[in-house]
Amino acid sequence: MKAIGYKIPGALDRPDALQDIVLDRPVATGHDLLVEVAAVSVNPVDTKVRASAAPTNDDWKVLGWDAVGKIVEVGPRVEGFAIGDEVFYAGSITRQGANSQFHLVDARIVGRKPKTLSNAEAAALPLTAITAWEMLFDRIDIRRPVPGAANAVLIIGGAGGVGSIAIQLIRALTDLVVIATASRADTQEWIKGLGAHHVLDHGQPLARQIQALGIGAPAFVFSTTHTDQHLDDIQTLIAPQGRFGLIDDPALLDVVGFKRKAVSIHWELMFTRSIFETADMAEQGRLLNEVSRLVDAGRIRTTLTQTLSPINAANLKAAHALIESGRAKGKVVLEGFGPT
Repeated sequence: MKAIGYKIPGALDRPDALQDIVLDRPVATGHDLLVEVAAVSVNPVDTKVRASAAPTNDDWKVLGWDAVGKIVEVGPRVEGFAIGDEVFYAGSITRQGANSQFHLVDARIVGRKPKTLSNAEAAALPLTAITAWEMLFDRIDIRRPVPGAANAVLIIGGAGGVGSIAIQLIRALTDLVVIATASRADTQEWIKGLGAHHVLDHGQPLARQIQALGIGAPAFVFSTTHTDQHLDDIQTLIAPQGRFGLIDDPALLDVVGFKRKAVSIHWELMFTRSIFETADMAEQGRLLNEVSRLVDAGRIRTTLTQTLSPINAANLKAAHALIESGRAKGKVVLEGFGPT
């Protein structure tokens, strides 16, 4: 089968950074589904793994943690799926990714593809939807109010893949005021279109901008990027007993400043459930089905902004370059492997 992979991690400008390769088609066992991949999306995790993670035993490392496709084989322990079903999922970072014609994934972390979306539109959603959902509803628990705080959530980095779906989930499922940040005119318009009530410029001090809104101190802050650059502002603007969540990887994070306000701090990694095969691992499949239902009901929309075709090394390099530029808006998707 066709695939794209690498053997030596490193910078994108190396000739062997990503290569078109041929691998054996895998076989579904246990809880696994074998999916014929129709479209994949690219996320920051792809670029981080490519730059730093060496494959084991001189094998090829295949990236890709967002996929849409059709089931072609079902493992003996799978429940609720059949050959021919169309599905979408993010998969597990401990296994090979989905940048291949056929891909194995645990059925418990798979959802039904939204019926109203194309393959490319659906591929933009899984990883970011899981990340946003788990942060909002499992980690900082935005449905549980903070006494005396403004009924509001601040999303730092609202125009990226995670921020773009987080804005929509909050608007669709809660009555919270959504404050989101972006620094360019086009990205500010993007998050307004997704439903943000207020748009701030994260290139300027955030605490002052929050104060100018006149709504009080937000109960919740969700930082998707550059958390270390905004930490002092977050400590100033968040409500006492508020809840603060982050998903990026600051080299150093001094959180002592949150103690006086008794702010709780929450990390989110959507791969945790699959890495550790937690008892609630199947929650990811259930939440993806709920996202699919919301999409088909017209309550949230795809965050796709760019499609490349076919799925090959050249186009994946272009997508990785866009992610690494820091100027991505929404999601970039690759579709189809071309003639066999």
